[in-house]
Amino acid sequence: MSRTPLKRRRPTYRVLSALALLTLTAGAVTACSNNDSASKPAASHSATSSASPGAGRPGASKLHMITNDGHRLAFHVTQGNGHTIVLDSGGGEDSSYWKDLVPKLHADTGATVITYDRAGMGKSDVVPGPWKVESAVSDLRSGLEQLGVTKNVILVSHSQAGEIANYFAKENPKTLSGAVLVDANLPPFFTDEEIARLVAVSQPQIDAAKKDPDKPQNRQLISTAENFVPAHKAFHKVTWPDAVPATVIVSGKTPLDGSPVDAQRWRDAAASFAQDGPNRTLVTAKGSSHEVPKDRPDLVLKEIEDMVATQH
Repeated sequence: MSRTPLKRRRPTYRVLSALALLTLTAGAVTACSNNDSASKPAASHSATSSASPGAGRPGASKLHMITNDGHRLAFHVTQGNGHTIVLDSGGGEDSSYWKDLVPKLHADTGATVITYDRAGMGKSDVVPGPWKVESAVSDLRSGLEQLGVTKNVILVSHSQAGEIANYFAKENPKTLSGAVLVDANLPPFFTDEEIARLVAVSQPQIDAAKKDPDKPQNRQLISTAENFVPAHKAFHKVTWPDAVPATVIVSGKTPLDGSPVDAQRWRDAAASFAQDGPNRTLVTAKGSSHEVPKDRPDLVLKEIEDMVATQH
């Protein structure tokens, strides 16, 4: 691991085509294949809670079902004091992705730790149609507000969740006291040239999906592909607020390990993002695949704990 302080204060995909749409944008593709059922009936803007297994023990999580825009989302809260650490998983993953880190984070920091299932994942309702970052941001913001969490949040975002983090930070800078972006999608990566490369290499998948458009995974992939270019042209222009400190962890292998050109662009994008504002630090997880939280949980824990410590 190498660490470059730039200003003080601070499933593994092995081929490019698998990353281009399925990892970077289409968390709902996997979601629909896992849970292609009708959404559970729910009223707007309400929250219910129930105990998770072992909820009576210190440090145990509690399930809260949050309702936003007609669908329910599962938020898992391990109650603590002071800061709140929110862990947001990448495309195709639910809150269980962080199950090994949550108890360690809670024990080491004493903070409240929240994980959640994005729409269509885990215990959350399926939402028909293409995955939209605006909807994901609304779900996260509404969930935190209904839980009474409106400040002192440290947001930890992996892979696709980097898009949610960037829009969330731009719209809600006062909610965040810091962020740790773990091999995350970042605006500098999505140049017009790179978007075109990703679309081109994914075209065989799209063509195959169109042969069976009624299959849930294919339907979602087609919808995502149709929105990919404008969504990522817009994302390329998003700016991170200077008031929110950020640690940027980039994997050594990157999610594009099968393409040296694109892998280097991924690393360059992380460096560019880190250099582009105050209070940002670049950390390289040498030798790690895209799944840094699984390959280097020690590093991810350290960087989150360091971010918590600097905010006290």
